[in-house]
Amino acid sequence: MENNVVSIESIDQEGRGIAHHEGKVIFIEGALPGERVTYASYRRKPSFEMAQATSIANHSFMRVQPKCIHFGVCGGCAMQHLDSGAQVAVKQRILEENLARIGKVKPETILSPIHGSYWGYRQRARIGVRHVLKKGRTLVGFHEKRSSFVADLSRCEILSPKISALIPLLSEMIHGLSIRDHLPQIEIACGDDVDVLVLRIMQPLTADDEATLRAFADAHDIQFWLQTKGPETVVPFHPLVAPPLSYSLPEFAVEMPFAPTEFTQVNHQLNRVMVHRALRLLDAQSHENIADFFCGLGNFTLPIARSGAQVLGVEGSAALVKRAMQGAEHNGLTGNTKFMDMNLFEMDEEKLKKLGSFDKWLVDPPRDGAFELLKSITPETAPQRIVYVSCNPATLARDAEVLVRDKGYVLKAAGVMNMFPQTAHVESIALFVREEGAAA
Repeated sequence: MENNVVSIESIDQEGRGIAHHEGKVIFIEGALPGERVTYASYRRKPSFEMAQATSIANHSFMRVQPKCIHFGVCGGCAMQHLDSGAQVAVKQRILEENLARIGKVKPETILSPIHGSYWGYRQRARIGVRHVLKKGRTLVGFHEKRSSFVADLSRCEILSPKISALIPLLSEMIHGLSIRDHLPQIEIACGDDVDVLVLRIMQPLTADDEATLRAFADAHDIQFWLQTKGPETVVPFHPLVAPPLSYSLPEFAVEMPFAPTEFTQVNHQLNRVMVHRALRLLDAQSHENIADFFCGLGNFTLPIARSGAQVLGVEGSAALVKRAMQGAEHNGLTGNTKFMDMNLFEMDEEKLKKLGSFDKWLVDPPRDGAFELLKSITPETAPQRIVYVSCNPATLARDAEVLVRDKGYVLKAAGVMNMFPQTAHVESIALFVREEGAAA
C-alpha cells in the first residue's frame, strides 16, 4: 500500500500520534502532535489503522533525540522521542480526558504531577533470554516491539545503572551454560541492600553451571535465585548468606521485606513520594478506622498505621497477605493492623457490610479497577473519604462515575504520577469526599 502523508493531531495513551485519513483513525508510532509524517501501516481495520512513521516533514518542538540506542527496536519504552517534561503533560491530559469522556467528571483541583528521575529508575523488571543459533549468541533483554523476539541490547537506560551494565555480561555468561536453551527469563528485583536476579530454569543446572553462576554473583555483587516452576518454587541459590530483600519508606520509619517475585512498585524513589501524597490526601487520624483495599504487602497499610489509626488491609492474594502480616510484625505495627485475603472483584453489599464501618478508604487496584467494590457501597458502609491510586486512567474514570453519580461523592482532586518515565504507563491518584447527607 502506498505511504500517505498526514498531520498529527494528538497523542494517545500508548504514546502514538493520532491522525485521520480517508475516514479512518490512524495511530502512528514515532509521531508527535503538530508533525506531518509519512507512515506505513502494519495493521488495518475498517475504522482504524496501526502504523509506523517512516519520515517526518517538520519536527515538533517537543521532539528530542532518544537517549537509548535501542529505542524503536526494543519494546520497553514508547516515549523516548518526547521531551520528558512533555511526557508528564501528555499523561496529565490523558487522565483528564478519560475522566471527562468516560467518567463524565471533572476534579475540582488538578494536583501537581509527581515525577522523579527519568532514567535509571527501574528497580523491578522481567527480561527475556534467547539463544539465537544464527547469531551464535544468547540475547538478554526486553522483547522487541510487536514481537516475541528478544531485543539485542547492550544496555538499558531505564534499568538501574548497575543492572544495565550487567546485560552484555549476563548474555556472555548464560551463553556458556549447558541450559542456555532452557533459561527463558530473568526476573530482576533490586532492594535497598541487595540486587536479586531470579533465573527461570527448565532443566537442572550442571556442576559447571553452578560454579559459573557462583563466580558471576561474587564478581558482580548480586544474588541469584532459581525458579523451576511457579512462584512458589523460587529459592535463593548464591550467596545463601545475603542481606534481606527490602525497600524503605523513611518518612514513616517503615522497612518492607519482600520476596523477589512478589509485587512491589518498580520505582522506589517515586513510590516514597506517592505514599507521602496518598497519606496527605487521606489525612489519617489516630482515632479512625481505615481500610486499605488491594493492599498488597502493605505499601500503604503500614504507613497509615504509623498515624495510630486502626487499619484493615484486604488483598486477594493469600501469599501477599502473609507477607503483609510479616511486614507489620517487622515494623512493630501488629497492634493496630489486621489483614485478610478476599476476592475484591466478587464484592457485594453484604460482604462489604461484614467487614465493618470505616472512616476512610485507600484503594489501589490493578488495571481492572475497583468497580464491584465501589458499586457495593451503601449509606451504612460509605467512608467519608476515599483515596484512589490507579494504574489505568480508563478504569479510574469508570469507577469515578460510580462514586460521583451513584454514591454521593465529589471528585476533589486528581493528578498523575510518572512512575514509568519514557513509557506510556499512566499512574494517577484521586481524592473523593462524600457530600453531607448523600444517599448511596
